[in-house]
Amino acid sequence: MSKSKKRLVPVRRFKEFENADTWEQRKFKDILKTHSFRSYLADISENGEYEVIQQGDKPIVGYSDGKPFTNYKDITLFGDHTVSLYKPKKPFFVATDGVKILSADNFEGDYLYTTLERYKPEPQGYKRHFTILKNQDVWFTGNMEEQQKIGTFFKQLDKTIALHQRKLDKLKRVKSAYLTEMFPAEGEREPKRRFPGFTGAWEQRKLGKVATFINGRAYKQNELLDSGKYKVLRVGNFYTNDSWYYSNLELADKYYIDKGDLVYTWSATFGPHIWDGEKVIYHYHIWKIELSESLDRDFTLQILEADKAKLLANTHGSTMIHVTKKDMESKVISLPNIEEQKQIGSYLMKFNSLIALHQRKLDKLKKMKAAYINEMFV
Repeated sequence: MSKSKKRLVPVRRFKEFENADTWEQRKFKDILKTHSFRSYLADISENGEYEVIQQGDKPIVGYSDGKPFTNYKDITLFGDHTVSLYKPKKPFFVATDGVKILSADNFEGDYLYTTLERYKPEPQGYKRHFTILKNQDVWFTGNMEEQQKIGTFFKQLDKTIALHQRKLDKLKRVKSAYLTEMFPAEGEREPKRRFPGFTGAWEQRKLGKVATFINGRAYKQNELLDSGKYKVLRVGNFYTNDSWYYSNLELADKYYIDKGDLVYTWSATFGPHIWDGEKVIYHYHIWKIELSESLDRDFTLQILEADKAKLLANTHGSTMIHVTKKDMESKVISLPNIEEQKQIGSYLMKFNSLIALHQRKLDKLKKMKAAYINEMFV
């Protein structure tokens, strides 16, 4: 595959098509024949021959035996295209607010899928989005062999992404199972699974008696600089924000985080982390956790991760949870001796490393796909 600088062709094109015709410009409405679905939310049940979906990351909302559905166009088969870009494992109906593509003139199937994915709608308002989309100009190659090669390329890339996603999901499930078995269940004093040589009941302690939660510092806007001696670590830097503020302030030791410190983000997106960077000053919405001699760091991280999972399970997966220091300090945790803690912590940290590795691979593949879509389409 080589890069091309010709006008009206993609930046990146397969070598055998470098001298092929330029791409054509049409409007989506002149290419696609579509059908808008009616709402079927009232007709769903817990099982049935057909999946019933709506838009979103977890689209399946129920099932149907198909009896209420009188319009054959509403039956969507594997391989059919909808504006939701959901590819099912069995025939399905769209519950509401969806558009099915009945046919597309001069478009190969997988190529059409990727073309639509480039104009993927926002999660809300698919029909409203499609009203705008169908009047939009789209550039495409009229060469069916080139379409097929592009479509096959992205189909294989999607399979690779799906494979890595399955591996990542499996690792998370396995680790979750170990967390359940290697820590005592509610009301119990011993776990189901233990390393050889360890016996006896675990001790129950309040977390605030064996760990100290220290708030970071609140900063005035004029104290946050574009450059300086120390980076200022904020909640977003753990998740999606790659931008940094800096500070030249010299503060008490408790306001710095060093590599290897255990910390907890408690505002907006919450959860425990082991800091793996240089020495930084940390923001008020982060706690540094200082541990007593009766707690191992890696073991404590697993306790806090298990606690986060419980909190999420009780809030239907929302990460917008406000955790207070008082709540954390009052939590009752079960503790074995320090040697057993170290073995448990070390074992489960291997899963953390594998999960992080697969997550990085998955993120890299998704970024690669986005770049290819940008470069292989006009």
